[in-house]
Amino acid sequence: MKLEIKPLTPALAAGFFDFFDNRAFTDRDGAFCYCTWFHCVCSVEEHYQPGRDAMRECAGNYIKNGVLNGYLVYDGNIAAGWCNTDKKENYPRLMNDPFLCAGNTEKTKAVVCFEIAPEYRGKGIAAALLARICDDAKAQGYDFVESYPASHQKYDPFDYAGPARLYEKLGFVKASEQNQSLVMRKELR
Repeated sequence: MKLEIKPLTPALAAGFFDFFDNRAFTDRDGAFCYCTWFHCVCSVEEHYQPGRDAMRECAGNYIKNGVLNGYLVYDGNIAAGWCNTDKKENYPRLMNDPFLCAGNTEKTKAVVCFEIAPEYRGKGIAAALLARICDDAKAQGYDFVESYPASHQKYDPFDYAGPARLYEKLGFVKASEQNQSLVMRKELR
């Protein structure tokens, strides 16, 4: 397996949609967000109500307009994983949540979602993605990389941010905790 990590661009939209249409969430029912959740502030019901085709079209517009950013992991020509990451201020859902926003004014790159195809899990892909995100964020002048995993340690297929131990392995520390939500942060300076 030769993996390649590529930043999402409009030219890679077909790979993004192939991943979400054919490999992402294949072990869970009803998941078709196309990673648009953090780009809006509506309720869960309002977000999913328009249906799969509308969500797909929304994601296509976001990619075309530079709103949806992140990295795809390819195994040859097949997209095997995805991570949604961008400047923290570009996620309205984060900025409207007092706990997640926490008044941070530093230049922070947020990691909001991982999805690895089931047959590729447990192979270090999420860790490789996170390491690449940190390296690129540092080169781009960010001061911090931050994510928002759940605090429990057992596997949950809906932990879209990944487990806290993933972040700990890569030098992130717990910046804050509320109920079962964490803010994990890594300083890049």
